[in-house]
Amino acid sequence: MLGEGITKLYYSIGEVAQLAGEEAHVLRYWESEFTQLRPRKNRAGNRVYTNDDIDLVFRIRRLLREEKYTIDGARQALKRQGAAPAPESAEDDLRELRDFLGKLLDRIKEGG
Repeated sequence: MLGEGITKLYYSIGEVAQLAGEEAHVLRYWESEFTQLRPRKNRAGNRVYTNDDIDLVFRIRRLLREEKYTIDGARQALKRQGAAPAPESAEDDLRELRDFLGKLLDRIKEGG
């Protein structure tokens, strides 16, 4: 069957909310409380979650729902666990990619 084994790169907030067993407004609230949770937005302005974003949603959910942390306690726990902060914007990612490709091109031109 065509499409089997293909995983999506991006998920909507509704899909992530359903996966996590939370309402979409809860995920939006978590974005305001946890700086690490910053899903990008597509051209239409809709949030698009990556697998890393979804993993973080599940970590936050576990801390708050199962381990009964407060928001502040969960924030501190994520910092202790080494949750890497999400990039501030797509522009930052594009600059990093441009710099990387520029360095790669320079190496190729130098012959190695």
